[in-house]
Amino acid sequence: MKQPKRSRLWLNDGSCLRLRPAHKGHVWSYDFVQDRTHEGKVFRMLCVIDEYTRECLAIRVERRLNSRDVLDVLGELFVTHGAPEHIRSDNGSEFIAIALREWLGNIGVKTLYITPASPWENGYCESFNSKLRDELLAREIFYGLREAKVLIEGWRHHYNTARPHSSLGYKPPAPEAVLPAAFIPPYYGGVAA
Repeated sequence: MKQPKRSRLWLNDGSCLRLRPAHKGHVWSYDFVQDRTHEGKVFRMLCVIDEYTRECLAIRVERRLNSRDVLDVLGELFVTHGAPEHIRSDNGSEFIAIALREWLGNIGVKTLYITPASPWENGYCESFNSKLRDELLAREIFYGLREAKVLIEGWRHHYNTARPHSSLGYKPPAPEAVLPAAFIPPYYGGVAA
């Protein structure tokens, strides 16, 4: 049987037509990635990214993650970065939990759920997940959960501050700014370089 033609849901850059990020904090995406430690025990990672800046805002690593953990991570991020206008995810049970949807609705964050079995609609997060897998998870052996947390957080810091991104003109999404010694204010309590 010949398959019927379908219209494209994305643009040439792989982004979804439904809502493209227009500025920082406009659309965040989150998704789960799963891996195993050396002894074969599964651990999960909740990855949250800002689609516009491509910055990885958080990666929570635990043996099990549920909707309560999603609430905790988002609460911490909302305090640090402010609440986004929209948040995109798949239809996993952790993301469609009633408590999570009500909490996001009370804050004023609109939820964007992708069509089931259509990961390309969450292209920014899927791209990040593949980079995480290719650049870290496929190259490291984790002997325990603590080691996994430390190495993954180190990779996230490198991803945000040093790793060049072709979509950003080969610049990192959140480079560290270092003030020259001449511009450090006299009331600065730290040690001048």
